[in-house]
Amino acid sequence: MATSPSRGSRRGDLTSSPGRDLPPFEDESEGILGDIIPDEEDGDGEELIGDGMERDYRAIPELDRYEAEGLDEDEDFSELSPGARAEAEAAMRRRDREQGLGMGRIGRGLLYDSEDEDDKRPTKRQRVLAERAADGVAMDGEDEEMIESIENLEDMKGHTVREWVSMAAPRLEIYHRFKNFLRTHVDEHGHNVFKERISDMCKENKESLLVNYEELASREHVLAYFLPEAPAEMLKIFDEAAKEVVLAMYPKYDRIAQEIHVRIGNLPLVEELRSLRQLHLNQLIRTSGVVTSCTGVLPQLGMVKYNCNKCNFILGPFFQSQNQEVKPGSCPECQSLGPFEINMEQVRDENLSVFCLRVCVCVCVCTLTGIYHNNYDGSLNMANGFPVFATVILANHIARKDEGVAVAELTDEDIKAIVALSKDERIGERIFASIGPSIYGHEDIKRGLALALFGGEAKNPGGKHKVRGDINVLLCGDPGTAKSQFLKYIEKVASRAVFSTGQGASAVGLTAYVQRHPVSREWTLEAGALVLADRGVCLIDEFDKMTDQDRTSIHEAMEQQSISISKAGIVTSLQARCTVIAAANPIGGRYDPSLTFSENVDLTEPIISRFDILCIVRDTIDPVQDEMLARFVVGSHIKHHPSNKEGGVASLEEVVLPNTFDVPPIPQELLRKYIMYAKERVRPKLNQMDQDKVARIYSDLRKESMATGSIPITVRHIESMIRMAEAHARMHLRDYVLEDDVNMAIRVMLESFIDTQKFSVMRSMRKTFAQYLAFRRDNNELLLFVLKQLVSEQVAYQRNRYGAQQDTIEIPEKDLVDKARQINIHNLSAFYDSDLFRSNKFSHDAKKKLIAQRF
Repeated sequence: MATSPSRGSRRGDLTSSPGRDLPPFEDESEGILGDIIPDEEDGDGEELIGDGMERDYRAIPELDRYEAEGLDEDEDFSELSPGARAEAEAAMRRRDREQGLGMGRIGRGLLYDSEDEDDKRPTKRQRVLAERAADGVAMDGEDEEMIESIENLEDMKGHTVREWVSMAAPRLEIYHRFKNFLRTHVDEHGHNVFKERISDMCKENKESLLVNYEELASREHVLAYFLPEAPAEMLKIFDEAAKEVVLAMYPKYDRIAQEIHVRIGNLPLVEELRSLRQLHLNQLIRTSGVVTSCTGVLPQLGMVKYNCNKCNFILGPFFQSQNQEVKPGSCPECQSLGPFEINMEQVRDENLSVFCLRVCVCVCVCTLTGIYHNNYDGSLNMANGFPVFATVILANHIARKDEGVAVAELTDEDIKAIVALSKDERIGERIFASIGPSIYGHEDIKRGLALALFGGEAKNPGGKHKVRGDINVLLCGDPGTAKSQFLKYIEKVASRAVFSTGQGASAVGLTAYVQRHPVSREWTLEAGALVLADRGVCLIDEFDKMTDQDRTSIHEAMEQQSISISKAGIVTSLQARCTVIAAANPIGGRYDPSLTFSENVDLTEPIISRFDILCIVRDTIDPVQDEMLARFVVGSHIKHHPSNKEGGVASLEEVVLPNTFDVPPIPQELLRKYIMYAKERVRPKLNQMDQDKVARIYSDLRKESMATGSIPITVRHIESMIRMAEAHARMHLRDYVLEDDVNMAIRVMLESFIDTQKFSVMRSMRKTFAQYLAFRRDNNELLLFVLKQLVSEQVAYQRNRYGAQQDTIEIPEKDLVDKARQINIHNLSAFYDSDLFRSNKFSHDAKKKLIAQRF
């Protein structure tokens, strides 16, 4: 649209077009050019405002005209009104603003070639490009490809992930997305997560920034998808972005740490070491294992410079990669081909910035996140005669896996269930009943193993004298009494357990041994079973099959919970803070009750005294108990048959296994979490402990030990009772050891001591300590125990007199009443009506006043 010029702008139009043809002068007193062009000789210049200013706006037909160029001469255009002119100018300004012209942003012509001018550019692309230009981000020749990656980064256009993230455009987009993630990610409370982490990192002068994979996946799912597939390329981009964010907060931090490394934590999928295959190569993996040995710190060459021996010119820097060595070809100064020497003053080493073990004697269980990689190994090729690649894991993040980490994984619902379970009045009995649910009977063993799983509290007064808190248990008895099954159960339920056998384990296999490392050729320590079970449980089966020399090596580990090593120039001490649960068979295969414990077991007194609980397992003949055991075994096989998982048995719910504790057991997974929570969070104190009772029972046990000649009672047994009392308090999630905890500890200690006595001594000792042995036993259980003793005496009498056993044994009611009065039980009617009485095949005839048991 062409418009007529305003009169006020005429002078500007003319002066801007000096080459235009002007009309001839007119004979007026003031020449036309005199009004327009100032006289060069007049120093005052032209008067613009004055008496003659109206003459500038008079009509001059010769000048009031348009140039023909650029106009459509066939159409006539009328002069625009002021409103129409304002509207047209606003439209032109809006057009320029949409195209980015004249607004200080990047124009269209800077981004597209001439053939692309007809394409319509999306607003989002233009906005992102304009913002990057305002931030000073340089643009190169691949801007077109970069723009496409902004819209749909996951569209890889047929490339693999590794190829796609190596391109400049996706790489730049990943860089900006991750940098924005570090800057803007907040937690549920609105706190900036990485601002605090970066601040903590810089306070400690570190260079590792931990990024939780789950947090990354919740915000940037595309980056979380690319990361495991191309970890080397992605981590390099992440490191660059993290460095920029850190330097934005602390501009001079590069003087402390030249690089910032991003560590990826909590990768969801955990692979077993033995399950790593070719498909895992060059991918980010997470695995767990035990660190058994480590070499010294081996620095990795990061950057190197060379000196030219001919002209002393310094070449470099050359940044060394993980796969090959980079060397100079020729000197750019003198053009010589060498020789070149490394400039030792400007060499920069680079260590793997992960949580490293600084000494080779530290053994721990850890989870490792890294890149599964393969290296060419020449030594393996020489040994095997064909190409072999050694697989390694380039560590990115190492986290120690201890009890605290396991407890941190418990959910709020788990903790609520654990606290609610602890409020059960019979939680102790329920835990005892839940130990080894597939094993019938053996209540004393289950009680001792439960206390060992919870454990006591370790003490270290003044940091000079350590007192262990772990409870050691020895199972000894006849074969076929489920001793090994108990060990296998503990291996499954304990959070950290190491299983070994006495016949297959040597002294160094249980403690530690020294060998040359196959790579570094240095002498290194290899941990044994006790060291690997640190903070856990060490299970030793066939304990009696070990040699005396091998058993002697574990004396220190069982009491001081450390292993001293002095071999091959290595003098150190290893930690072995673990519970030892061992199983042994007596001499000759079967336990003889007419002999003492020392005569039945080929173990020395020093090793016996280190066990807190001794459980004697006898395979006694009891027709009623044998029938119930057989029913339990058959029912267990029916209930757990593999076909039942597919719904093959319709009446599966009708199969009920008998429970000798008469309380409902706890689900195994909840029990495992309960033990884990109690060991980590509960620290029972001894302020309210009855010291006089412990002193009296210790004095009485010492007296009985000297009189009977059985196992010696030492000060260790006092510590054992304290540990068991703490374990019982921890079982109830109590902060203090109460009287009930002390009574249970005394009961377990007495049962352990009395069971090791000769049969002739055992009965008298049970009478002596009857008040302690009756703790937490209901009247029905005590009466059943007394009634079984009366039945066994009657069976022995009939065998001696008639030479055979009758099908039914009758006991006068008066004999049971007299025995019950000795333990302060006067009412037996509830016992006669109980399920415990009937399940053991007893019947009561009130008229004849007889109690009969049918075999």
